[in-house]
Amino acid sequence: MSNSPGLFSSSLGRKYLMAITGLFLCSFLLIHLIGNVTLFTDPVQFNEYTRFMSSNPLIRVMEIVLVVGFLAHIIDAIMLTKANKTAQPVKYAMDKKKSTWYSRNMGLTGTIILAFLILHLQSFWYGYKFGDVAMTLDSSGTDIKDMYTMVEAAFSQSWYSAIYVVAMILLGTHLNHGFQSAFQSMGLRHKKYTPAIKKAGTAFAVIITLGFISFPIYFYITQL
Repeated sequence: MSNSPGLFSSSLGRKYLMAITGLFLCSFLLIHLIGNVTLFTDPVQFNEYTRFMSSNPLIRVMEIVLVVGFLAHIIDAIMLTKANKTAQPVKYAMDKKKSTWYSRNMGLTGTIILAFLILHLQSFWYGYKFGDVAMTLDSSGTDIKDMYTMVEAAFSQSWYSAIYVVAMILLGTHLNHGFQSAFQSMGLRHKKYTPAIKKAGTAFAVIITLGFISFPIYFYITQL
């Protein structure tokens, strides 16, 4: 029986895992943003979208996959950071002088984003599932839970909107570095393609950040 470490127990394997889970979470963010655009179009449509996302069996399975992917991403990030500091303490210190702030503080921004995610899930996912949610009618006249009103109420609180905006800006810095690093970790580094990947990562980060920030801004403006 081989004593060699498995793929994902090696340093290279953990980098692959970080890249794969990171890109998976990027895809979730994009899908989540597209779905939330219905906040701008029609409260009924948004409530129907929310009901579909909370009741479809396939979505339930994907939720589990998402949680597993998120936990794997966090645990892997901690393990990689510790391994890098232990294996190359001098090089790690020198690299800090050459790197950008957001690349050096992926752990910090990730921790803040995690804290915000817990607050966000408590406000919406937990509140929708187990809270006392007002009912409204869907397009067929059937009673459904009114998530739109929950979102509107949350963003009417200036403190929540401020936290949301700050968290999304930090998410953007996290994505800007993480997106391009994921492709590099998978060996897709080439003088011809790397600049394009970096530009795509920046564009993706900007779209996600501005997209999500637009929601509290929209509700703030509409409530003036």
